Amino acid sequence: SKGPAVGIDLGTTYSCVGVFQHGKVEIIASDQGHQTTPSYISFTDTERLNQVATNPTNTDFDVKRLTGCRFDDAVVQSDMKHWPCMVVKHAGRPKEYKGETKSFYLKEITEAYLGKTVTNVVVTVPGQATKGARITAGLNVLRIINEPTAAAIAFGLDKEVGAERNVLIFDVGGGTFGVSILTIEAGIFEVKSTAGDTHLGEEDFDNRMVHHFIAEFKCKRKKDISEDKRAVQHLLTACERAKHTRSSSTQASIEIDSLYEGIDFYTSITRARFEELNADLFRGTLDPVEKALRDAKLDKSQIHDIVLVGGSTRIPKIQKLLINPDEAVAYGAAVQAAILSGDKSENVQDLLLLDVTPLSLGIGTAGGVMTPDNQRGVLIQVYEGERAMTKDNNLLGKLELTGIPPAPHGVPQIEVTFDIDANGILSVSAVDKSTGKENKITVTNDKGLLSKEDIERMEAEKYKAEAEKLRDKVSSKNSLESHAFNMKATVEDEKLQGKVNDEDKQRILDKGNEIFSWLDKNQTAEKEEFEHQQEELEKLYESAGGMPGGTPGGFPGGRAPPSGGASSGPTIEEVD
Repeated sequence: SKGPAVGIDLGTTYSCVGVFQHGKVEIIASDQGHQTTPSYISFTDTERLNQVATNPTNTDFDVKRLTGCRFDDAVVQSDMKHWPCMVVKHAGRPKEYKGETKSFYLKEITEAYLGKTVTNVVVTVPGQATKGARITAGLNVLRIINEPTAAAIAFGLDKEVGAERNVLIFDVGGGTFGVSILTIEAGIFEVKSTAGDTHLGEEDFDNRMVHHFIAEFKCKRKKDISEDKRAVQHLLTACERAKHTRSSSTQASIEIDSLYEGIDFYTSITRARFEELNADLFRGTLDPVEKALRDAKLDKSQIHDIVLVGGSTRIPKIQKLLINPDEAVAYGAAVQAAILSGDKSENVQDLLLLDVTPLSLGIGTAGGVMTPDNQRGVLIQVYEGERAMTKDNNLLGKLELTGIPPAPHGVPQIEVTFDIDANGILSVSAVDKSTGKENKITVTNDKGLLSKEDIERMEAEKYKAEAEKLRDKVSSKNSLESHAFNMKATVEDEKLQGKVNDEDKQRILDKGNEIFSWLDKNQTAEKEEFEHQQEELEKLYESAGGMPGGTPGGFPGGRAPPSGGASSGPTIEEVD
């Protein structure tokens, strides 16, 4: 059956998915029991995150930092120095490999959790970045909202906000930084302004530590490890662990056996040293805050609440935690998904989101080009940006309005209208007021990408049977794993002590362990083999007379965030 709409936060380092049901948001756990999933892809049969240290050249991550960019962009060339995998130029179009299949892990775990097919989603990444992916993943994107806005929904839904409150969302993610200012009143969320840096985040803090330790290793051991991708990745992994340790202590240790050429590396870093290494990056987060305040036409004193979001909120400068940091954005997206799919729950029925576009929009006017009288057409160029001169801004598109009556320069009156839909997609129309002639364009940034029609045609022609076969196999594997896990967990539940005889309990536990062992060795087995194992498990379950309370199912649900109390001045809330 068809499942409810869900909210998906596609992060640079971790991703998360949530669903609004039973009057609250539930964050959906992965098949390993974690409520966030690493945004990693490894070309191997085993775990992708574990492969990043041992198989770095075949493990992709930070993909979000590449979306919307071209190979020659300065930020791409800079980031490539930090990645162990290769980034290559491929004529600006997607590359397909023989026998490749497309799947979306977050969709799979959501369907396994709900036991229903999931199609409708709200996604918290820039619209054009996911336009093609959402089609190939078989998803219908109801709405696209930015991460700070989604976090604001998570914050506001947990509060009884009556009088108008101005809220500043300060969102430092794995690879991006965003600031949004919203006014919340009686369930209406109006975004006043948004600003940020698409290339500032937790990974930049980690890279500063890595460079620091590479220099230290070179100084102490007279060896340069910067060109050894495996060693650098081991060091990066250790730095990420140290960062989390340092959140609860003033010093963290780095201990790596055989880092390079059999040499062990043992060192430490203090909280003060870490903050010194990243001082300029921390200061750089203040400029977007000032810009957001200016654009919202608000003074600092008019901000009632500050909500801190993102993995870097675990740096001790961030104060108390209210909503689970890793779940806040998916939480807000799940609420928006529930609203758009018609959820009538009391918690969301009166909530309304009004968003804004992050950059100013305008058209080019005469400047440096001679335009003679009696023109029969006019070319309108659409720009985005904050600079005064069009040459310093980004040209989004052009449209030509023809068939206007000849007239002296300056006489024709052309009305240009900008229309931005809820997903941030811009349409521009121009009308000659004397004749009513009109032309319209939709501005996109997907030049060189496949169109929806291209993708649908390719999906129909290629790999369809293979994709369906693999999808069925994955579904059977996940179903078996889930069944074994839930039955094992049920018989071990303390509440059932005395209700299940010891012999039946031991048989189910042994069978569960046997299946887990079989799965470890047969990850690539066929669908029929997974189904046979599940049938055997169900027969054993039935022979034991079933479990008291019914068949176990599903993963642990998420939890709603706790509410916070009011205080004088702006309150600071930290969520991730």
